[in-house]
Amino acid sequence: MGMNNTPHILIVDDHREIRDAVSQYLRRNGYRTTTARDAVEMDARLKAGRFDLIVLDVMMPGEDGLSVCRRLSAQGVAPILMLTALGEETDRIIGLEIGADDYLPKPFNPRELLARIKAILRRTGNRQPAERIEGRHLKFAGWELDPDRRLLTHDDGREVSLTTAEFRLLQVFLARPRFVLSREQLLDLTSGREAHVFDRTIDNQVSRLRRKIEDDPAHPAIITTVRGGGYSLSVDVKEVT
Repeated sequence: MGMNNTPHILIVDDHREIRDAVSQYLRRNGYRTTTARDAVEMDARLKAGRFDLIVLDVMMPGEDGLSVCRRLSAQGVAPILMLTALGEETDRIIGLEIGADDYLPKPFNPRELLARIKAILRRTGNRQPAERIEGRHLKFAGWELDPDRRLLTHDDGREVSLTTAEFRLLQVFLARPRFVLSREQLLDLTSGREAHVFDRTIDNQVSRLRRKIEDDPAHPAIITTVRGGGYSLSVDVKEVT
């Protein structure tokens, strides 16, 4: 989160009344806020500081919200809550497909906006460390990760390529060494969805990743199972300089 652990929300909307009303409501509920009237002003705000969430209107002059969402999602800037015109289902579907974390149709109840913001921050708050390691070469347990090629190279010369799912999962672990992560947390951090009772997606992904990086996958020493908890990367991680 931002300074003093108070989430900082960037509100991007060309209607001043909406910007001000949302900003005031969120401030009354304990958030810090900054506003922008369009994509140009938003970019200037983003250069000046980091935000924990962006409330983004779809219909704006200049670069529209969908284009902005696509651009920011690719950069991993911050979670995005899109505001869409009531009935514009296509915009909502496209927004979610290109990386928005949630959407809310206008007109909306401020309490619902607040609830959705809280839900997004709960789901994505633990992503921030993972975003900060993106693009860095990291070393762990004799392996070095090349994030651009999604390639692992061992000290003994072995090379292992990673699938997209394996790469995302490994990044989550590398950002949180020696932390215990539940299956639910791992699924949310890697794919942004909640786990169901019989969902074995994460177990299968962990198993595949172990086969690639563990000396003995049946008795893993790098990604260990924590009874009743989930999984943990049980080795240290350092950046390659």
